[in-house]
Amino acid sequence: MKLIIIYGPPATGKLTVAKELVKITGYKLFHNHLTNDLLDSVLEFGKGSYFRFNNKIRLELLEEAAKQKVKGVIFTFCYGFPHDNKWVKKLINRIERNKGKICFVHLYSDKSELLKRVKSTSRKRYNKIKTKRKLHKNLKKHDFFTSIPFVNSLKIDNTKISPKSVAQKIKYYYKLK
Repeated sequence: MKLIIIYGPPATGKLTVAKELVKITGYKLFHNHLTNDLLDSVLEFGKGSYFRFNNKIRLELLEEAAKQKVKGVIFTFCYGFPHDNKWVKKLINRIERNKGKICFVHLYSDKSELLKRVKSTSRKRYNKIKTKRKLHKNLKKHDFFTSIPFVNSLKIDNTKISPKSVAQKIKYYYKLK
């Protein structure tokens, strides 16, 4: 299995790019709000063991996809340096021990562009950050702009590049079929 991980700040277009990549690869899409929405239906966001349980579900599902030799999965999430390092290392271990390969893509945009995109109507379908105030708060609290330090990531500034072009760059760089 090839696991394409698209990570970066909120409102940078991870899901939009992932959907374009699905169109040209046929890979499965597993974006981070799927598990968030599942847990939000029962648990209060961020309370108690919410994040621990969320991370467990993501690890188990992606590992199972590798075990079942799914051709490819595109996963999106907001990596926060350094607090997500432990989880990323666990994910790498589980995918590699099942003969999977991970391709990391660090997608980012200018902060001014993020502030424009956060108000997009496409963000309403999922429980995403939808206000400039909440985005500012999250960008102050977490470092979403640092790349994962212990992996090689394709870094793409998509401030002025279309999602379709970004998807093509990813496909070409990682030789996806």
